[in-house]
Amino acid sequence: MHLKKVALILMALTLVFVVAACGQAEESGQETTSAEEGETENNAAETSTDAEADAANETDGSVSGSVVIDGSGTVYPLMSRIAEEYMYENDEVSVEVSRAGTSAGMEKFINGETDFSNASREIKAEEAAQLEENGIEFEEFKVALDGLTIVIHPENTWAAEMTEEEIKTMFVSGALKEDDNVLWSDIRPEWPEEPVNFYGPNENHGTNEFFVEEIIEEQELVEGINLQQEYSTLVNLVSEDKNAIGFFGYGYYANNSDKVKAVHVDFGNGPVEPSLETIKEDGDYAPFTRPVFTYLSVNAAQDKPQVKAFAEYVFHVAGDLAGETGFAPLSQEELEANLERVQSLGQ
Repeated sequence: MHLKKVALILMALTLVFVVAACGQAEESGQETTSAEEGETENNAAETSTDAEADAANETDGSVSGSVVIDGSGTVYPLMSRIAEEYMYENDEVSVEVSRAGTSAGMEKFINGETDFSNASREIKAEEAAQLEENGIEFEEFKVALDGLTIVIHPENTWAAEMTEEEIKTMFVSGALKEDDNVLWSDIRPEWPEEPVNFYGPNENHGTNEFFVEEIIEEQELVEGINLQQEYSTLVNLVSEDKNAIGFFGYGYYANNSDKVKAVHVDFGNGPVEPSLETIKEDGDYAPFTRPVFTYLSVNAAQDKPQVKAFAEYVFHVAGDLAGETGFAPLSQEELEANLERVQSLGQ
């Protein structure tokens, strides 16, 4: 009995050994198959990642570095909004947007300090000549449309509607009174015998130049007008002065309509309120509408990929972001034409 029991135990141990050996072989085979599948999956993942990277490169060019922009305070809200969106999508690029004013910004552009110069009026012949002297090639681009807006204090009920001619005349030195101490009653007899206090942006701004050159046709501004560098200061001054009247771009009015009131201007067919619809080139407010610009350094666009990439981005999104910042957008055809011009630089 003892020998038989031992024999049975030995047979059981042999079977366990065989099963274990077979199990190890099967596990080894599964590991090999699994490793091959894993390698295939890793290769596929790498291919997918490469494809995504290529797509991203096509979008932003994998650019890095800085873009420097200065100029018009009027254009600033739009360009800074575009810069904000661009940096969100391209965190390797820093876009610095400042607002020294059109003329002051153009001076920096002429000196080669900036890549873009925003402007609320067209470049002057002498500025273009200086750029040429300094070896800076540039391209002019319209970016949106702005409506010059005449603003008054919210409690001013009498001047809520004015004719184009009344506005032009009251802002011209000597046109109503030789000493320029203009009263509201000098414009219309039924209006208060109270002094008119005039406000506007200073000579650094293209809005000042546009008003003087295009609206009052290069005549001298009324004596004593309070001219300011900062648009926020102008908004506050008008909002605190019941006898105030001033002017600036539509966007600043739209963002401060709780503080100031826009004059509805009669251009001959009844009073027109400035709005995104009326300030279009073919809108009812068109006589006070103007394009706003950015000037691109071709040298910078050719030497710095991030500058060209940002310029392309501007015309991809300007149509969508213009309205958000108080501008009427350009037509899609004009935006696409601008984009093509940027893309052709350096080709």
